[in-house]
Amino acid sequence: MDALMLARVQFALTAGSHFLFVALTLGLATLVAFMQTRATVSGGAVSGGVVHARMVRFWGQLYVINYAVGIVTGLVMEFQFGVNWGGMSAVTGEVFGAPLAMETIAAFFVESTFLGLWIFGWDRLNRWVHLGLIWVVAVTAYLSAYFILVANGWLQRPVGFVLEDGRARLTDLGALLTNPTAVLAFWHVVFGGLLTAGVFVAAVSAYHLRRRTGEVEFFRRSMRVGLVALIVGAVVVPTPGGMQFAYVQPTKQGASEKGLAEQARFVAEFGPGDYLAPGGAKVGEVLMLVAWQLLMLVALAALVKVWSGRWLVRGRVFHVVLMLSVPLPYVAMLSGWVFREVGRQPWMVYGVLTTRDALSKVGPGWMAVSFTVFTVLMVVLLVVNVWLLARFARRGPEAVQLGAAPPVRPVEPVLTPSY
Repeated sequence: MDALMLARVQFALTAGSHFLFVALTLGLATLVAFMQTRATVSGGAVSGGVVHARMVRFWGQLYVINYAVGIVTGLVMEFQFGVNWGGMSAVTGEVFGAPLAMETIAAFFVESTFLGLWIFGWDRLNRWVHLGLIWVVAVTAYLSAYFILVANGWLQRPVGFVLEDGRARLTDLGALLTNPTAVLAFWHVVFGGLLTAGVFVAAVSAYHLRRRTGEVEFFRRSMRVGLVALIVGAVVVPTPGGMQFAYVQPTKQGASEKGLAEQARFVAEFGPGDYLAPGGAKVGEVLMLVAWQLLMLVALAALVKVWSGRWLVRGRVFHVVLMLSVPLPYVAMLSGWVFREVGRQPWMVYGVLTTRDALSKVGPGWMAVSFTVFTVLMVVLLVVNVWLLARFARRGPEAVQLGAAPPVRPVEPVLTPSY
């Protein structure tokens, strides 16, 4: 492969891998915040409050694991902008870099700080203050996702800028922040993350209930929370997703009337070339829809069972279905991402900057080394994350360390010498 293809595949692998962490992080942060709200309001005065307090620690620990490893994948992904895509930074840095800078402030300075306070402030802070911390973490996580999608939405539908001397200059911040391709994608990701976390929580709960765990009440309540999130996510997620088709690039419509007209316009303006979307974009669209339809079937079954405590505990076939459903949200997200990103080719910024012109002036040798290093790193991070999540999820709530009081060390008697 030439340098351009290596750079594209490398970014696809790193961005796609990072997206797997993002979806679960967004959804789990929300569910943990709701669990802690329930526990804090009750104050542990009723049995449900005690169970929810334990649920916060168990699911919160899994959230922290996924968040910590996901941060590393995000750093790896953003590092490529300066290394592999120098041409893009030179032309669009002022516009594209603005939302990325906002995301850095929201994610690394605010979200990470408050998450640290939440982790280490357990039983040291007032319970209402501690509850406020996790809600700040959840809100800033969504702000981070929003700013990332503002940057990506501008690549899909560039607005609020002018080209001066070959460089993009921001002229309308409001148009950039309210770009429909960003706003609709944001809500699509919000409910996609809720769907992902719902399936994850329900599947882990199903695993323990199927093994006839002694923590029946704990995982029955957890499964109910997961199933409600699954139902809400599956029902709502196609609405903002479908609304995005009103703003889809004509070239994604293939050899249609609009697609051919756009092809002719680009040929006249930028010279000969194939400006229609590659076939892989259509494959991504089909896979996304199939995965969502399967999730809807699971959601319909969940709608029947969610209010029956007996069925939640004893439904062994349903437990297996939930465990097998864990990959479906990820398939839907990645295939939807392929449709969105691959379908934009050959443009980095649609109708403004081609992907080839956005590439740094690097040779295939450097790109081969970069591709190998980044790919191995992302695979290692994914394997480590899956292993840690599976290990701590399998151990159950009794082995949770998040929020646990430090062990009390016995005080050794002071021996005084006798004379």
